[in-house]
Amino acid sequence: MSSQLIVCFGEMLIDFVPDVSGVSLAESTGFLKAPGGAPANVACAITKLGGSSAFVGKFGDDEFGHMLVNILKQNNVKTEGVCFDNHARTALAFVTLKKNGEREFMFYRNPSADMLLKDSELNTGLIKQAKIFHYGSISLISEPCRSAHMAAMKAAKDAGVLLSYDPNVRLPLWPSQDAARDGIKSIWNHADLIKVSDDEVNFLTKGGDAEKDDVVMSLWHDNLKLLLVTYGAKGCGYFTKKFKGRVPGFSVKTIDTTGAGDAFVGSFLVSVAKDANIFNDEGKLKEALIFSNACGAICTTQKGAIPALPPPDKVQELIKSNAK
Repeated sequence: MSSQLIVCFGEMLIDFVPDVSGVSLAESTGFLKAPGGAPANVACAITKLGGSSAFVGKFGDDEFGHMLVNILKQNNVKTEGVCFDNHARTALAFVTLKKNGEREFMFYRNPSADMLLKDSELNTGLIKQAKIFHYGSISLISEPCRSAHMAAMKAAKDAGVLLSYDPNVRLPLWPSQDAARDGIKSIWNHADLIKVSDDEVNFLTKGGDAEKDDVVMSLWHDNLKLLLVTYGAKGCGYFTKKFKGRVPGFSVKTIDTTGAGDAFVGSFLVSVAKDANIFNDEGKLKEALIFSNACGAICTTQKGAIPALPPPDKVQELIKSNAK
């Protein structure tokens, strides 16, 4: 049993990213094929930083599906929790890169294989071995994947595994904004650790200002050990039962923000897996968050999520250069 194992549950897909930034999908003349899907990005970020991770999810039994599973293996992510569907395709997303590196998504998944994962296909033995079970909200959108998600979460919780939740709001995938808000919040109170972006705070609180602590704390629940809010280049905020504060970000030349939040999360989960006492020690927490902010920043300096995930020496370099 690997006591520092982090199991990531959900979707992995192919992102088609325009080879030129700042043009619409219609204007794009070419696309780069990049592996994507937040839980898979997190799993790869963990191993890049020397941690141990596994991915649980379903792929189409097609070239793209096998390509993605091979990418997981190349990144030393355990794949015993992976299965294939003979009838549905692997999900695709076309990503528009705006001039500032922000992006918009157009998804092809009706239904894609990841949505068809059944609870009977779960490798619960693997999930129960984890120190942390990490998931998003896209797997909550439709059945049978929603039931599989709930069963996986329950298996983890019953085994004493720490639950980590990054909702990763993707509104185009939900039937409506209200459905997204309700779906995302339906499992809110189960998590030990939640990470949201400032935009997600605004969405979940129906227009609340993420800079205001009382707005953020409206998302707090009593079972929570830590609530993290990311503010893009400005860094992040942390809230626990005992203390709260902000950790500044790093200034870099941003090309593509895809995967930055996942690099941040993966890095932080490695720190938690090493030392669960981090929630009670503000000094250790801030140190881990400085490292996570640096990971997120470096990830924005090149295109694609997984290829841009940084190794530890790159991260330390950025931290040192900022300390001068």
